[in-house]
Amino acid sequence: MKISVIGAGYVGLTTAACLAELGHDVFCSENDLQKLAHLQDGELPFFEPHLEPMVKRSRAAGRLQFGSTEDAIDHGDCIFICVGTPPLENGDADLSAIERVARTIAKQGKGYRLVIEKSTVPVQTAWQLRRQLALHSNNQLEYDVASNPEFLREGSAVENFFHPDRVVVGVEGPKAVVQMREIYRPVLEGTFTCPVHKDCHKRNDVPFLVTDTNSSELIKHASNSFLAMKISFINAVADLCEAASADVTKVAEGIGLDPRIGASFLNPGIGFGGFCFPKDLQAFVRIAEKFGCDFSMFKEVEKINLQRIDKFINKLKHELWVLRGKKIAVWGLAFKPNTDDIRFAPAISLLKKLLAEGVIVQAYDPQAMENTKRELPQVTYCQDPYQAAQGVEAILVLTEWDEFRTLDWARIAKMVERPLVIDGRNALRKDEVAAQGFQYLGIGGISLTPAKAASPVLA
Repeated sequence: MKISVIGAGYVGLTTAACLAELGHDVFCSENDLQKLAHLQDGELPFFEPHLEPMVKRSRAAGRLQFGSTEDAIDHGDCIFICVGTPPLENGDADLSAIERVARTIAKQGKGYRLVIEKSTVPVQTAWQLRRQLALHSNNQLEYDVASNPEFLREGSAVENFFHPDRVVVGVEGPKAVVQMREIYRPVLEGTFTCPVHKDCHKRNDVPFLVTDTNSSELIKHASNSFLAMKISFINAVADLCEAASADVTKVAEGIGLDPRIGASFLNPGIGFGGFCFPKDLQAFVRIAEKFGCDFSMFKEVEKINLQRIDKFINKLKHELWVLRGKKIAVWGLAFKPNTDDIRFAPAISLLKKLLAEGVIVQAYDPQAMENTKRELPQVTYCQDPYQAAQGVEAILVLTEWDEFRTLDWARIAKMVERPLVIDGRNALRKDEVAAQGFQYLGIGGISLTPAKAASPVLA
């Protein structure tokens, strides 16, 4: 099929590349001319595992091209709208880019087009989209509007696309259902070569949920808000575990064994971040308020999340007493592993507070340092975790990158000023850390001292 994707951000570029990998003829547009030039030169604007080789492969095969929005509208029979919907000061989603795209399609489009909103939008946006298309149509355009929310997780977005939990399609007519099913047919039937797992030949048997557009739009916000609630719940439980001398990892394990609950998103830490959860949670509350519904419990979810940074810094202050002038290592800057995205990253908020306290920060992240340098140039950026640990009085683990689990702690012990690790993600093998003379502090009552490395001393 001839498909256009408007917007080459995380969702847009990943969607375009994955659709091209399935064999579709894809045109991806980007209004930022500098970013567009980089894409046309084969340079990706962000890191995502498996994405770069897939883009190069589809470009070489002629299945993926980049250009202007106007060219994209001319190209595709199906047009995915993947532009940004950033939060406004009051928590509402900024839909100005969606409106601009709708007007452009209405004025320029000819013949039949299936216009698909892929961006995360408030309920009834599809209705507004249809309204804009009708108001500004040049009378040469026939159209249907569909909602197809994305459930891509940064760091595993390519795998999520090819092996989704579900494909949700909100439509108002049978023609759009047929086209949406055809777009995803290789994924639904498993008739493609998976670029992530080359030996993957299993049929996907993916649920294909067809609903109205309002319900489809609500599914995305409700899903992300529920997951954010689950994270804040286990973080609140972690605080109770610390106060009551319990181990949150065991509590979470016991909770997660209940099939009605499940183990995912029951990992306590310094809070959720990234571009989706914080903004989608705020937007969901605003949506509910507009419809007269009380979503105060989600305000508490946000409140608990915002408190995580201060609670973590208090752990550090309890150990070091005075922070000013202390040299501290920070391992991990991205909001999660396998991405370079620092938007709403807890690590960035924490670093700003440490710097304001006069802390000297030596930081390392495998992917996110270039992005962080632009926002926090006063931090010393290091080539690896070892260099970051040189001469420090504490090591703070803020992102759970796999490489942090396999380090030489005997070597690190010889480099630090004080052997203290505060693990904000409970990511390390605490016994290995404590065995080399480190005091280990995790989240939720998990603590080991050098003298008792074999048995936990609950904080």
